[in-house]
Amino acid sequence: MALAINSRRLLPILRTGLLVILVVAASQVAAITYQTPVEFLKQEFGETTPAPRALWIKRDLNVRLQSILQHKPGFMRARYWKHAAKTVWILNEIGKTELITFAVLIENNTISKISVLEFRETRGWEIKHDFFTRQFLKARLNPDLSLSKSVDNITGATLSVRAMQKIARVALLLDQTINPLPK
Repeated sequence: MALAINSRRLLPILRTGLLVILVVAASQVAAITYQTPVEFLKQEFGETTPAPRALWIKRDLNVRLQSILQHKPGFMRARYWKHAAKTVWILNEIGKTELITFAVLIENNTISKISVLEFRETRGWEIKHDFFTRQFLKARLNPDLSLSKSVDNITGATLSVRAMQKIARVALLLDQTINPLPK
């Protein structure tokens, strides 16, 4: 006995299945790891990477972080690595809808390097390039929690640019908490 297949009924099922596969595949492509945190730490500290430390976010610091991020921080403590004058902060911020993972190297209360470690958005990946990240070099945190340097936007990457600016400010604020400015 042969089984008859009705192509009119099968076609919508195949279309739906194909659409599901494409959506799942597209969501998997969006996450790109440029560098792992371990690789970044080895690059900056060499083979003798210091042990991670944690800064607990107390109420007054939380309020200042909220004013920068424009939302509650998604963490109660911030992990950092410190050796001599170098401090590395690895932090996440939402671009449009997904997290972007950044690494910020701070020396003497100024940004020495900022990098995108992992990018999960569908747009705005251009912020990873040196031509853009160089704008943050030697930036400091002003008393009003703004950056001491202006940063040019990238067309089509506005939300990713804002996320990086916020993280730069957050890292500088956290660094000032553990390394107070000289008076």
